[in-house]
Amino acid sequence: MDLGLKDRVYIVTGATRGLGNATARALAADGAKVIITGRDEKSVEEAAAELGGDVLGLAADNADPSAAQRLVDTARERFGRLDGILVSVGGPAPGFLADNTDDQWQTAFETVFLGAVRLARTAAAALGEGGVIGFVLSGSVHEPIAGLTISNGLRPGLAGFAKSLADELGPRGIRVVGVLPARIDTDRVRELDALSGDAEAARAANEARIPLRRYGTPEEFGKTAAFLLSPAASYLTGIMVPVDGGFRHGF
Repeated sequence: MDLGLKDRVYIVTGATRGLGNATARALAADGAKVIITGRDEKSVEEAAAELGGDVLGLAADNADPSAAQRLVDTARERFGRLDGILVSVGGPAPGFLADNTDDQWQTAFETVFLGAVRLARTAAAALGEGGVIGFVLSGSVHEPIAGLTISNGLRPGLAGFAKSLADELGPRGIRVVGVLPARIDTDRVRELDALSGDAEAARAANEARIPLRRYGTPEEFGKTAAFLLSPAASYLTGIMVPVDGGFRHGF
């Protein structure tokens, strides 16, 4: 199936590893030109070199107010256009109510929420008909995850923003989608499993609750996200797509 990605231009934030990296890889493999970001310049350069093709690495922090416009300007200057953006950020600090400090909440809000809003707003101003804005969110959009109180507070709000944005931008032919990973086998998920004190037991318990009885791979997530960002998904907007092996049982 031709997703129609050849020569289209995308920005993928937080793409030096994990889900953002897997999505950038899937986009590039189908012929897209991709700008990837991360906070560490060396990691960004290494990731871009490893991905190869028309992939440009740019050090940027989602919390930086100037980052969004710099990314859009770079896409236009380097590739002559912008077709979409996937806003992916690392998960906020884990912890329960009593564990998380004001500083942790503030940092997460600036990066996970406000940074994502700013990136989407800036991209929306630059995109034309056929453009797309995607958000990597979490299964916590639908159901809180124990030990991830900050994420539980911020992700559903960002999903609400995405739904509002879909209504506002739809008349311009711009789509907005959310992708909701659950137990995908990334460094982040392995770190969360380790917090239990027995990572192997935690993984086994989680896998037992997944109908497919395994964690997903970053590649499986990346291919799903690439499809949603592609012209092949041209009539999908305002949706939150779980990539979770059936972990969410609700409709």
